[in-house]
Amino acid sequence: MRLLSDSIGRKVVMAITGLLMVLFVVGHLLGNLSIFAGADGINTYAAKLQALPLLVWATRIVMGAAVLFHLVISIQITLENNQANPTAYAVDRRLRATFAGKNMIWTGLLLGGFILFHLFHFTVRSVPGLEIVQVHDALGRADVFAMVSAAFGKLVTAAVYVIAMLMLYLHLSHGIQSTFQSLGLNNSKTMPGFAKFGGVLSVIFLLGYGAIPVAIFFGLLAK
Repeated sequence: MRLLSDSIGRKVVMAITGLLMVLFVVGHLLGNLSIFAGADGINTYAAKLQALPLLVWATRIVMGAAVLFHLVISIQITLENNQANPTAYAVDRRLRATFAGKNMIWTGLLLGGFILFHLFHFTVRSVPGLEIVQVHDALGRADVFAMVSAAFGKLVTAAVYVIAMLMLYLHLSHGIQSTFQSLGLNNSKTMPGFAKFGGVLSVIFLLGYGAIPVAIFFGLLAK
């Protein structure tokens, strides 16, 4: 595709797919936080999603394409930059060289692997060697609360999710401001604001998503 071979086009695609994924992460977090309302909260949320199959599948297709394009372009840019300059990740030099910025490709790849695991874990509900609880509640709905509680009641599984959220924090703490830069909105005046916005939003994601496995593992969530 010509767009993916053009430098400016690739930056725009990276920015748009990045924004799509951030919006999805926001919506997904809001839905997941319903688990703090107990079994009825998360099971009701899950049942409502299952009642909207067209919306669910449209979201899956769009987000799947966004993740794929984002990952392919990231790898492409990184390989090209490594050939031209060993220190590179394609970002504006006005953005400070931080640990998160220098390791975007690695946190991105780890997140890509985690997304696949997460889909097989809670969507396909089939992971080799991992027992997944699949029961129904008193109203005949899929008991998502029981499934999630059983998963995060195990140290290894809870730790995997917490570590993945740390990767998400690192990736977005730099990626959000880089996205605005790719769209031509980042300059010496706006950069501090975008950097702070990206940092705050990334912390919210880390605390919001990370709180779920931590709360379940330590028995802080009542059914």
